[in-house]
Amino acid sequence: MLVIGGLVFMLLCVFGSFAASGGAIVPLVKSMPFELLTIMGAGVGTFVMASSIGDLKHVPGALGKAVKGPKFGRQDYLELLCLLFSFTRLAQSHGVMALEQHIETPMESTIFGKYPKIRDNQRVRRLICDYLRMISMNMDDPFQLDEVMSRELAKNLKEDCHVAHSLQTLADALPALGIVAAVLGVIKTMGSISKPPEVLGEMIAGALVGTFLGVLLAYGIVGPLSSRIRSVVEEDAHYYDLIRAVFVAFLQGNAPQVSVEIGRKDIPGELMPSFEEVDTALNELAVG
Repeated sequence: MLVIGGLVFMLLCVFGSFAASGGAIVPLVKSMPFELLTIMGAGVGTFVMASSIGDLKHVPGALGKAVKGPKFGRQDYLELLCLLFSFTRLAQSHGVMALEQHIETPMESTIFGKYPKIRDNQRVRRLICDYLRMISMNMDDPFQLDEVMSRELAKNLKEDCHVAHSLQTLADALPALGIVAAVLGVIKTMGSISKPPEVLGEMIAGALVGTFLGVLLAYGIVGPLSSRIRSVVEEDAHYYDLIRAVFVAFLQGNAPQVSVEIGRKDIPGELMPSFEEVDTALNELAVG
């Protein structure tokens, strides 16, 4: 909700200070709908031209991320560490073939069943199952697994950031589109040059609204929105990268609990469970 709160505060400050300083609101209000139609219409049109159908389908989800924030919290990281510990402990104690029943039918797995939020997240579930399957197929080189997983995670991050990049491109174009709207207003004004000065003054003021709106939309709304989406995507990417860190540490010969601790160190500071929290959760699993 910080995004909505910041947007409202910004608009109140911009228009409130203009009104409080004696600015004429009437020309602004009269011109704004048409200037917005010109600027936003051109902006949306160019955005659609530059995007694929798949990219456009992801726009509502990306905007939702900007409002809701990161998908994964502290408890989500703790549950993922516990899940990865269960799988690595099973592979160490019963061999990698014991993983097969869990990765081939994950919706029926007793381990996944303890963590329904992870089980029901298709991307996370597939990522875990795919690489556990590769480990069960004797991919025991940690450097090779690290390279393969890093490439996939980098590819996913790039795809997830595409909407943010597209919005930033739109933000870069909006000031120029505002000038386009302003020039159209000037052309309209020049066509009425014979009218009285007070009428021309109002028409010129209306034309300048286009430049104002283009800059405001670029640097006050679309640009910050793009940055917000990118930051949320990058923060959520740490969750997926945790899987890579634990699997690589396990293949390097570390015990399951040590592998989990190595992965824990990669979690962003404000979301990282303490050693005591993880140790208590893992001990409860071991007892269970």
